[in-house]
Amino acid sequence: MSLQTLIEQATNPPESGSAASSPFSTDSFDASVMSTYGRFPLALERGAGCRVWDTQGREYLDFVAGIATCTLGHAHPAMVEAVTRQIQKLHHVSNLYYIPEQGELAQWIIQHSCADRVFFCNSGAEANEAAIKLARKYAHTVLDIEKPIILTANASFHGRTLATITATGQAKYQKYFDPLVPGFHYVNYNDISAVEAAISELDEGDYRVAAILIEPLQGEGGVRPGDVEYFQKLRQICDDTGILLIFDEVQVGMGRSGKLWGYEYLGVEPDIFTSAKGLGGGIPIGAMMSKKFCDVFQPGEHASTFGGNPFACGVALAVCQTLERENILQNVEDRGEQLRSGLRAIAAKYPHHLTEVRGWGLINGLELAADIQLTAADVVKAAINEGLLLVPAGPKVVRFVPPLIVTEAEINTALKLLEKALATVTA
Repeated sequence: MSLQTLIEQATNPPESGSAASSPFSTDSFDASVMSTYGRFPLALERGAGCRVWDTQGREYLDFVAGIATCTLGHAHPAMVEAVTRQIQKLHHVSNLYYIPEQGELAQWIIQHSCADRVFFCNSGAEANEAAIKLARKYAHTVLDIEKPIILTANASFHGRTLATITATGQAKYQKYFDPLVPGFHYVNYNDISAVEAAISELDEGDYRVAAILIEPLQGEGGVRPGDVEYFQKLRQICDDTGILLIFDEVQVGMGRSGKLWGYEYLGVEPDIFTSAKGLGGGIPIGAMMSKKFCDVFQPGEHASTFGGNPFACGVALAVCQTLERENILQNVEDRGEQLRSGLRAIAAKYPHHLTEVRGWGLINGLELAADIQLTAADVVKAAINEGLLLVPAGPKVVRFVPPLIVTEAEINTALKLLEKALATVTA
């Protein structure tokens, strides 16, 4: 099958009920797949750009993008071409050998960030797990800390492994999974006095705090951007004490904020930072980046069978190069400002229901009033009925994370569909 045929098939979805589509059964699905998600009654089968189609042929504007993952949207020609080329060439070999595509991707990241070294894995949780392990080894071998502690923020989210749900400062993700991993302590986000107090208390008599792991913008915690002054003071504390500063950029990185990395918004550089989601544009890949001084891993101390394989790295490199070549970051800034302006106008029409619009670039949150019964899930369900896909960020925040190639017309359409949905749930 030719590349042109693949592109045409991806961008021209079949009509509802076509012979190409077999009947989809949610009952059969639920009988076979573990119930780890509360799923909306919607089965998607095809996409093009910022739009997706369900198994009934209905079209939706996708402002979820795989939860801030489909950087270039669906079926972007650059990704189709990269996938086709790489799968025909070499898709997987062991990291026992040099992998040219992995090296090229690492070099691109280093050239476009503050990093000196890159470790590749498969997901954001794995990237954060790698960062935690690196910080612990650094604490033992460089800082001479016997039982290191990593500070993380309340309302944070860092993944679903045992270590990363422990790092996550939300009890709902930890319930029933104890005993949790020791060595974490939580502080309030954007509260520098809480950080200073925690370090003073924990380090009393002996140094114990080895690192601070934090999101430049809290995604699952309600789309809460970091304060510039707070992060600059964090950097100063780490410089003064030798504590490592680690940024979780899994959700906000790779152009989502309007800059390539969220730390650029804050005017500070982390010692270690992580990426996943948007890095591969929807192809599973994660990465943990570090400065040279804290790159203390040796062969055998950390690894990943699939991490950095030729397929994932080849596609991710195409995503990175397309972001740069097509000046997509400017579109993120322009469309993000358009979206926030439109959301604020809508919020002004519902002062008793909507309280705040916040975010960076194309990661934005619309907060609902705390004293009403209406939830983010209610708004998301109503929006689905209007043909707009959104995602909650906690019980009271509706998140807007469309592909980075979203157009001005698509933003306007999404705002109109949102108004229709709000009119339904507030009536």
